[in-house]
Amino acid sequence: MRYTRLWVSLAIVFFVSFAILGYYGGRLYNTMPPIPDRVVSSDGTVLFTKKNIQDGQNVWQSIGGQELGSIWGHGAYVAPDWNADWLHRESIWLLNQWAKKDYGKKYSAINDEAKAALRERLKKELRPNTYNKDTKEITLSPIRVDGIKSVSKHYAGLFTDDPQYNQLRNDYAMPKNVIKDNGRLSDFISYLWWTTWATETNRPGDNVTYTNNWPSENLIDNKPTGEMIVWSVVSFVILLAGVGGLAWYYAMQKNHEENETFPEKDPLLALSPTPSMKATQKYFWVVAALWLVQVLLGAITGHYQVEGSGFYGIPIDKWIPYSLTRSWHTQLGILWIATAWLATGLFIGPAVSGYEPKFQRFGVNFLFVCLLIIVVGSMVGQWFAVQQKLGHTTNFWFGHQGYEYTDTGRFWQLFLTVGLFLWLFLMVRAIWPAFKNVKENRHLLALFLIASTAIPVFYIPALLWGQHSNLAIAEYWRWWVVHLWVEGFFEVFATVVMAFLFTRMGLLGLRTATTSVLFSTIIFLFGGIIGTFHHLYFSGTATGVIAYGAAFSALEVVPLVLIGFEAYENVTRSRARPWVKAYKWPINFFIGVAFWNLVGAGLFGFFINPPISLYYMQGLNTTAVHGHSALFGVYGLLGIGLMLFCLRGLTVKREWKTGSLTFAFWAINIGLALMVLISLLPIGLMQTWASVQHGMWYARSAHFMSQNIVHTFVWLRIIGDTIFALGALALVWFIIGLKTGWSLTNERLDYAETNKNNKA
Repeated sequence: MRYTRLWVSLAIVFFVSFAILGYYGGRLYNTMPPIPDRVVSSDGTVLFTKKNIQDGQNVWQSIGGQELGSIWGHGAYVAPDWNADWLHRESIWLLNQWAKKDYGKKYSAINDEAKAALRERLKKELRPNTYNKDTKEITLSPIRVDGIKSVSKHYAGLFTDDPQYNQLRNDYAMPKNVIKDNGRLSDFISYLWWTTWATETNRPGDNVTYTNNWPSENLIDNKPTGEMIVWSVVSFVILLAGVGGLAWYYAMQKNHEENETFPEKDPLLALSPTPSMKATQKYFWVVAALWLVQVLLGAITGHYQVEGSGFYGIPIDKWIPYSLTRSWHTQLGILWIATAWLATGLFIGPAVSGYEPKFQRFGVNFLFVCLLIIVVGSMVGQWFAVQQKLGHTTNFWFGHQGYEYTDTGRFWQLFLTVGLFLWLFLMVRAIWPAFKNVKENRHLLALFLIASTAIPVFYIPALLWGQHSNLAIAEYWRWWVVHLWVEGFFEVFATVVMAFLFTRMGLLGLRTATTSVLFSTIIFLFGGIIGTFHHLYFSGTATGVIAYGAAFSALEVVPLVLIGFEAYENVTRSRARPWVKAYKWPINFFIGVAFWNLVGAGLFGFFINPPISLYYMQGLNTTAVHGHSALFGVYGLLGIGLMLFCLRGLTVKREWKTGSLTFAFWAINIGLALMVLISLLPIGLMQTWASVQHGMWYARSAHFMSQNIVHTFVWLRIIGDTIFALGALALVWFIIGLKTGWSLTNERLDYAETNKNNKA
């Protein structure tokens, strides 16, 4: 059988990749920074306890966590990276104390030789690891204790209502009294100290910190390691080799493809949507609504960068502060895209098998209600959390977990997991009869079921960290969800769905589709699974993660460089027969996906992925460039394209009025491009320069980000944002019009015959 070799290759890639991912997950328990039972001064005075640090982590989560500044480089971009900020403040305080004592001047006023001597003293003070495995204590010198107390006062004033920090709070888009209770504030500061300790302290028996010398800080020689530089170079070579090899393979395959013949009439016109297929329409209404809300929240979140206390003079930070609007913005992005893809699966199942299981419509409607409860419930819980109205345990279960893209409380995560398995059940029971019909089709169906199964299964890692889990462990599992679930198996699922659509329409041969999807899945997962490590270079993992992450994240780009061929083939199919023009705009959105896959996921992704790049760029606007152009440009447009394909199937007998849809397509893509090119990218490049020259603390500082030139580029974003928002409104207007009738003509599709009696 021609597919056997491909299936064996897929199995090998899958098991070997997860073996490596799991091995380093196990090693993480030995390499992660320990949480001490006590932090004590050399005279025995206790500064913090393990409970203080763990409770402080829960406080950090409740105020928004990674949605308010960042920890270890992961999180939001307006407030600073708190570790880089603390490390620099503590270092300067210690240097000033020594300089005043030894030279009677501040550190900045002494000569270069004296500065060098004090920096060496600082390294000897901060970098040695004083954690005792037997007593589980970290011991600090008296001057180090004094430095911690001094820096703590800064954060105590900033996170409460000290008037001297009003301007800084405005720069950071923080309202007054982010933390309202003194006990919670003290615990929070202990957690900030511990996460910073991991960035400045060497691993036992090594000369690099727990975070592989991240963030960059010249004062203590936090600089890129040799491994980062070497493996970055290796990643470039692997990328070139992979592109060359894949191009050769692609050229060879084109010579063996079957001749394509396209049907004269539209096969989908014979399709009468089943009750469950019709029931998916409400999912797409919710997709449109959630997308509009997300766009609005994105505008508010972006505006907070220039007016940190409100929105055009309205003090909305009292009710929906930056940390909350950003939480909702990122969360809704995942939810509406996932909903579009899940609804597509529910629509495709009966269409492929020609079978409507009993009570399938009820299951689709029940799942819809569950998804609404999850969306509303999780958002309400996060509001109560950020307003500091929940206790630690209640917050963990129903409030804000503080981890970007996985912010929802554990109860809502469990609820979503159950919902995803219900979705899988509905999918399997609808499509299973198709296995009995066509033998040749079974390979594509099997891959469809595997991809469908992976969606609920690979959301389970969101449940594998606890309320007090070490941050390194939580980050490890979080990226399983963000990278493997969102960027990995959902994309495989979408690839299979598109293959089904094109084969169902007769625009793609079954053998070609099956071979192409299997091969694409192999090369995508070959780089994508282990490529998860590029998110974990500086999260307390072993140094081996750098080697694997650099090599395999480079291979993630390889399948994307040939996306242009896919786009060309989609254009060819869209012109194959006159009847295909009815599907012009869904196909055009797939072409948009191809473009942003190459640019957003490929070029901008590899721009920041090599270790030496990410060392200086992690947590800067260069990350936002990749995030917006890949998450929306690829997965968002893909969700819209799939949604339009399904809506075309639900209104298949009538012509569309596509004026608003045409405007929406171009406005969305042009707006996204302008948002990235004239705002996010210039700011990110300026920040990168500052990070290389001075350190991460400066690139993320209020002083740097409040410069007039930075604010100018922030304001320029309004051009792209406005065009994008108008496109979003036009698309929603079109979708509403499919229900009300203003997006439909009275003309029937006259270039193909319909069969009203033929059911799916």
